[in-house]
Amino acid sequence: MNNPPTTSLARYASIYAALWKNSVVRELQFKVNFLLWIVVELLWFALQLTFIAVIYSHTDRIGDWTKWQVVFLMGTSTFIQQLFSAILLSNLVHLSEDIRTGKLDFLLLLPVNTRFLISLRQVDLGGFINAAVACAVMVYAGLKLDLSPTFAQCIGFLFLVVAGLIVHYSLMLMLAASSFWTVRAQGIVWGYYNLFNIARLPDAAFRGAFKVVFTYALPMLLVANVPAKLITEKLESAGEMFLLAGLAVVLFSISEVVWRWSVRHYTSASS
Repeated sequence: MNNPPTTSLARYASIYAALWKNSVVRELQFKVNFLLWIVVELLWFALQLTFIAVIYSHTDRIGDWTKWQVVFLMGTSTFIQQLFSAILLSNLVHLSEDIRTGKLDFLLLLPVNTRFLISLRQVDLGGFINAAVACAVMVYAGLKLDLSPTFAQCIGFLFLVVAGLIVHYSLMLMLAASSFWTVRAQGIVWGYYNLFNIARLPDAAFRGAFKVVFTYALPMLLVANVPAKLITEKLESAGEMFLLAGLAVVLFSISEVVWRWSVRHYTSASS
């Protein structure tokens, strides 16, 4: 007999809470590494903001984006990237090692959805700290722009951020699933992650095939630009929001099909 949805939800919430607890214990065992990683990420973020400052010392606009609008965009992009790093990145990177070492065999035997474990078993707490810094940058840029977002805009922003995370997660899971045939796919996964830097720039800076590819095939420009446009009131129509939300649903569904197909064709490390 199937468990009621509320019972299953409570069960998975308790499992995720236990995974969080284990992640906290692990991070506390390596405090220096934890702190150094935060510092490195913050320095990189500061370098990106410096780059924008240098560009705007020579021009007033990139397309129709002012300096502080781009700073807000960079804050949004970093916020999404750091949340992704905190919750999902390390898990997807480790999938190929799980396959190579046979750890996946053990995970498949557990009475829990394997995709859930593969995707959420570890949490990078440093990513949440860096995401909070990105929020502070967005607030500061918003003050410079005299923004007064409504409650509906704030809810819409969070909804679009979640949609962006789902887009990145779905695409990266499909890339990581290539490990079932190539064994080692960390390079492919990290290659996709490095493309996140494209999202830091306004879509108005791009033209032609490049813009089409990174809007529809690999929607880096949509993920950060659409939430930022909503708050900065640069969104020309609701079409972009529906496009991002639609892509999230479609890509998540495709990734589920790819995941199930990959697992069905998986031969254990011991065979």
